Amino acid sequence: MMRCITIRQPWATLVALGEKEFETRSWRTNHRGELAIHAGKKIDKAICRQEPFKSVLSKHGYTESNLPVGVIIAIGSLEECYEITHEGNGGGWVSGNEYDFGDYTEGRFAWKLADMTPLSHPIPVNGKLSLWEYSLVFCDI
Repeated sequence: MMRCITIRQPWATLVALGEKEFETRSWRTNHRGELAIHAGKKIDKAICRQEPFKSVLSKHGYTESNLPVGVIIAIGSLEECYEITHEGNGGGWVSGNEYDFGDYTEGRFAWKLADMTPLSHPIPVNGKLSLWEYSLVFCDI
């Protein structure tokens, strides 16, 4: 069984491509280790048309009309969970487009993701709230 997290588009694809290293959430997790990224069925089309989203997606051949939905799209790992404080980004751990790609409001949590590998054949599955488990018997990365 593998732990999974459902993320709305375009954020799920940004994570899968390694363009987004932190997933910001309103809740903390104690989970560390393997994590599958599931692209939810909803796409925020308006954000896909805004910068830097538009340029970063375009660099990889994506637009609001061809983002995968309802599938597990990548496997990687969850390395750490940081609480976002009034001091900001904890001494420089957030950089680049991360501020645009996440919600770094004080009191939220930034999940540090790493080693994301997009799946060559996304796996259709219904997503769920919170962390959930899925049996990946064989995965052709």
